[in-house]
Amino acid sequence: MTELVVEKRERVAAAPRDQQKHLKRRYAAERRFRAYGLTAIVLAVTFLAVLLFSIVSKGYSAFWLHEVALDITFSADVIDPEGTRDPAALSKANYAQLVRESLFERFPEVTDRGDRRALINIVSSGADLTLRRIVLDEPEVIGRTRAVWVKTSDDVDTFLKGLLSRDLPESERRVKDREIEWIDALEADGRIRSAFDTTFFTSGDSREPEQAGIWGAVVGSFYTLVVTLTLSFPVAVLAAIYLEEFAPKNRLTDIIEVNINNLAAVPSIVFGLLGLAVFLSFFGLPRSAPLVGGMVLALMTLPTIIIAARAALKAVPPSIREGALAIGASRVQVVTHHVLPLAMPGILTGTIIGMAQALGETAPLLMIGMVAFIVDIPGGITDPATVLPVQIFLWADSPERAFVAKTSAAIMVLLVFLVLMNAIAVFLRKRFERRW
Repeated sequence: MTELVVEKRERVAAAPRDQQKHLKRRYAAERRFRAYGLTAIVLAVTFLAVLLFSIVSKGYSAFWLHEVALDITFSADVIDPEGTRDPAALSKANYAQLVRESLFERFPEVTDRGDRRALINIVSSGADLTLRRIVLDEPEVIGRTRAVWVKTSDDVDTFLKGLLSRDLPESERRVKDREIEWIDALEADGRIRSAFDTTFFTSGDSREPEQAGIWGAVVGSFYTLVVTLTLSFPVAVLAAIYLEEFAPKNRLTDIIEVNINNLAAVPSIVFGLLGLAVFLSFFGLPRSAPLVGGMVLALMTLPTIIIAARAALKAVPPSIREGALAIGASRVQVVTHHVLPLAMPGILTGTIIGMAQALGETAPLLMIGMVAFIVDIPGGITDPATVLPVQIFLWADSPERAFVAKTSAAIMVLLVFLVLMNAIAVFLRKRFERRW
């Protein structure tokens, strides 16, 4: 760098006076241009760092939660009064009553009806589901008393994570002073602990933040991408082969190429409108299903994969084709045996990038009804489902404070998937790409 500066100064000194002024202005403009470029890079990195910090700082708390230990008496009179041990009867038992009795026994001084209702709200409304699972897995627990860890409610969990300050006036807190006293008493007895939130990765959506998870959306995204890949990859590759290797160069093919390039820039919501009008309204396919979502995303990713596949085919040297033709291969054999295998790394790279684009799409799926509230895990491509970006959209619109952390955590998971898919694309390009 120093040698370059010295060389420029010597060049300016050796030039006539008029040329010296011109060279000084040109070199000054060059320095300003480099400074502008460096400033742009620094700003871009800064904005990205701020964005990632904001997402992580809000979302990291969603990966763990608080639990409270309750001494549950699994009363046979409540769970199985007839003593049949029938799983159907055990599933219908009133386990919420066992939770209430345990809390009232722990705080016998709480007798007011409103206070008792507030005491019950300390634990999650899904605590009875935890007790039901225990009884169904271990029927012999009936008639015994056991300490069971159940989830706290989302408000209590938010308070214990420090996201809700106890220094705020009581009117501005969802956790009131009497509830804080009960929480402090439970903490003093060692009955509150923090644990990794496995529910976030294993459950579907829920109205209650502490019970909501992303697994249903992840499975829906998987089925949707499978349909997208199954439909778009063979069609795109065949279209690229035809346009690049067999199609005559005339006005019709020029129009087709222009339209493919234009479709790659069409807003994604237009494809959603197309899916709504054709797949749902005309063909009557199931609404909010991965099948329809995959078909819509396949239309959207087709131009991207076709353009990438054509570029990969075009990068194969003509000498490969000429050599194959010279030894008697047909044009189809030239493409299938020689050109396509050599172009496949580039085609796969473009396909993965197209799939990553489809994974992050929301707008076209909103138009076909995949914004529905889905609790069950989809079992196939025709079952009602949602996808991860739409799940993030739904949680972002929820009023509960705990859903803010869930939203950011789901964004983190989605970013991990996108980074992995792009990393795989880069690896394939570096590993199998050939330089001619």
